[in-house]
Amino acid sequence: MQLDICFSPDLLPRYDLRGRLAVVVDVLRATSTIVTALAAGVTEIYAVATLDECAALGLARGCLTAAERDGRPVPGFDLGNSPFGFLDGKIPVSGRALALSTTNGTQALQASLAAAHVACGAFINLQAVTEFALAQQCDVLVVCAGWKGQFCLEDSLFGGALAERLAPHGYDVAASDATLAALHLWQQAQTDWPAYLLQSSHVRRLNSLEANQDFEFCTRVDAYADVLPVWRGGRLVRK
Repeated sequence: MQLDICFSPDLLPRYDLRGRLAVVVDVLRATSTIVTALAAGVTEIYAVATLDECAALGLARGCLTAAERDGRPVPGFDLGNSPFGFLDGKIPVSGRALALSTTNGTQALQASLAAAHVACGAFINLQAVTEFALAQQCDVLVVCAGWKGQFCLEDSLFGGALAERLAPHGYDVAASDATLAALHLWQQAQTDWPAYLLQSSHVRRLNSLEANQDFEFCTRVDAYADVLPVWRGGRLVRK
């Protein structure tokens, strides 16, 4: 079995997703928020590419809506893309369905649906992703959401962290240079990886939006070690 890493959804046409587990990752913040929402009691998440789809689902299904563009909440939707929106109690979320559209993460998810299995990964649920991958016993492709098609450091570090956890269980993490690069990055950064990320473009972007609390939350490894969002029947649900 092999683990490979796609550094941008724009590169996905170069990969054969058939028979693979696609782990979609947008550490800052879509997949971290998806994990948190399901942990907070959201029943299902319709992750869609466009704002129009998100708004239409809210009307048709009576579900909560959440939308973000360029890191900012979109006016007219119930929530943005911060995990704290599902934790602060301002809007009751338990027992509700959610329609979600973000700049990068939901786009990457929609582009990955040809895979045999699709799951959402983040540092806060790294253990859940590891266990699911081992249970599937198939090749894994980490799909990094990146930033508007460009390489993103935090998502690539997740790929390296997952490679480190899967390697002792027989996964070939030297099959591609992408995986080797991500693993080497993680091994260099892991002693204090939040500090390692402070100069990254996405972290600086979040901090400029005064979302540094989100950054601290999303870098907590295995805060939700038993929460795994999986794609089933056209939506994300908790495994």
